[in-house]
Amino acid sequence: MEEEIQNKVEESGLINIDLEDYYTKGERVLIDLKEYLFQELILKEKDFRQAVNDHDWSSYQDKLVAVHCSADVIVPSWAYMLIAVNLESYAKKVIFGNLDTLETTLFHQNLQSLDMDKYKDERVIIKGCGNVPIHDSAYVEISMLLKPIVKSMMFGEACSTVPLYKRPSN
Repeated sequence: MEEEIQNKVEESGLINIDLEDYYTKGERVLIDLKEYLFQELILKEKDFRQAVNDHDWSSYQDKLVAVHCSADVIVPSWAYMLIAVNLESYAKKVIFGNLDTLETTLFHQNLQSLDMDKYKDERVIIKGCGNVPIHDSAYVEISMLLKPIVKSMMFGEACSTVPLYKRPSN
């Protein structure tokens, strides 16, 4: 008589969260205002406005754009705003900051839309590896969202987890 194979992971009641499901698809682009500065030191308004006016903003169609200045100079706020105004009709998302800031913002936006009720008093595993690079900020964010409501939280795969939190029993 053959014994039926049991899927103990499935029967364990553990809920898996794969942060890849909350990764925003799309090309990420960085616009560095340093490229618009005179000798990478000074923003000349007339020249800057002309460069912005001559730029083909349609090349950012449906892209995820981070706008910043890598030069250690003072850039007036209106310069970032002018770039954003020109990108608004084309880009899927525009943020101020570098590509790390963009990833943090995208994950924050997506994780805030999670229905947290389904994790209340549950044992949760946050998947640790996959095909998409997951920014560390997403792991921190999901941990902060889950800790107040879950029974336990682990990181990794069901066969090899790292315990992160277990609610004390009363």
